[in-house]
Amino acid sequence: MKDLKYHFFMAATPEVVWQALISPEGTKQIYYGSVIKSTFQVGDLLEYVGPGVDGDETVHVYGNVLDYEPNRLLRFTHYPGKSYLKDGHALESRISYHLEPIGSCTKLTLIHDEWKEGDSSYKNSEMAWWMILSNTKTLVETGSTLDFDESLSF
Repeated sequence: MKDLKYHFFMAATPEVVWQALISPEGTKQIYYGSVIKSTFQVGDLLEYVGPGVDGDETVHVYGNVLDYEPNRLLRFTHYPGKSYLKDGHALESRISYHLEPIGSCTKLTLIHDEWKEGDSSYKNSEMAWWMILSNTKTLVETGSTLDFDESLSF
């Protein structure tokens, strides 16, 4: 499986983009009601929790923090939540957010890699990242997110 890699340029500082990616307020808007929960200490748990099949506290994705450099880098392992797949650890992959100042803008590079062969979440991730990253760009530049058609599903 090939790595998923995306570059987005945003009219905002790395600090503003960073807050959208790691604050509960930002992730709730970007990830359709899910908030990020973590101490952001290397080795500690990271979860995206929000409304879903298990109620308001559905764990959609979880993993462990691998690298954390404020306003620059967040890297973590990625597993599907247990309500979606009982043995999510069999489908480990890795997500990296890299932020780089470019003039008065920020270049956000997202890399989703280290996929296991046959990972059933690959196709959904490949489609969903475009929407998530577009939402991130729109949020940091305008203060609101995009209104995607609710019938759109992965």
